[in-house]
Amino acid sequence: MLMEKITAIIPCFNEERNIADAIKSCEFADEIICVDSFSTDRTVEIIKSFPHVKLLEHEYVHSAAQKNWTIPQAQHDWIFLLDADERTLPETVKEIKDTVASNPKEVAFWIGRTNYFMDQELKHVWKGDAVIRLFRKSKCKYQDKHVHAEIEADGPIGRLKNKLIHDTYKGKGLISHLRKGERYTTWAALDRVNKIKKVTAYHLLIKPFFAFLKRYVLQKGFLDGRPGFIISCFGAWNVFIRNVKVMRMHAGETFPEQLQKK
Repeated sequence: MLMEKITAIIPCFNEERNIADAIKSCEFADEIICVDSFSTDRTVEIIKSFPHVKLLEHEYVHSAAQKNWTIPQAQHDWIFLLDADERTLPETVKEIKDTVASNPKEVAFWIGRTNYFMDQELKHVWKGDAVIRLFRKSKCKYQDKHVHAEIEADGPIGRLKNKLIHDTYKGKGLISHLRKGERYTTWAALDRVNKIKKVTAYHLLIKPFFAFLKRYVLQKGFLDGRPGFIISCFGAWNVFIRNVKVMRMHAGETFPEQLQKK
């Protein structure tokens, strides 16, 4: 029986500092697709410098929609999806290839991530972070959500032993991180605006407090030093401002991020 082939997909927008290394992380795949949402920096130019990489351009609505548009265009059933700020490790690549070669009963696999923030590995907060990044396109699709959409699989889901490297901060800096928070809190509000009938003190005080408590105390973010504290504060702020946006959406206000590509 012939070994099934793998298509790697990399969604991107203004990732000139990351895209080359992301592509190199996917060189093990039989096909590499970069789907760009009309970058304004050198991202597309860099992608075109890799002649074996297929470039697609598509207007960005939200992450899940972008991925669901791209996945059917892959030549192969097995999909490995990598964000531009993620990297593979040799042992992870080997496990991916061995897993596909074994013709597994599972149709998708969780892959853990080792996270970095502000030049430091996070050993406690975000510990246990994992994403489904290896899956069959014939059996899987992303949830129709603006943010944090996960794979819906028609079949069993497994988990790989090895991890990806994820550095959401490197090469971008604080301003980029804050802008990302602005976009994501708006999209998270859009996912909740019809579910939360009325924003109360519970949403504005208690939920942000427990968001901080979860990261800083329960996940032991205090052991990650200053980055752990900053992430815990960001987490609380994002919950707070997300619910403020829900409240204002109920009042008829709109936000610029509702119209942005990414």
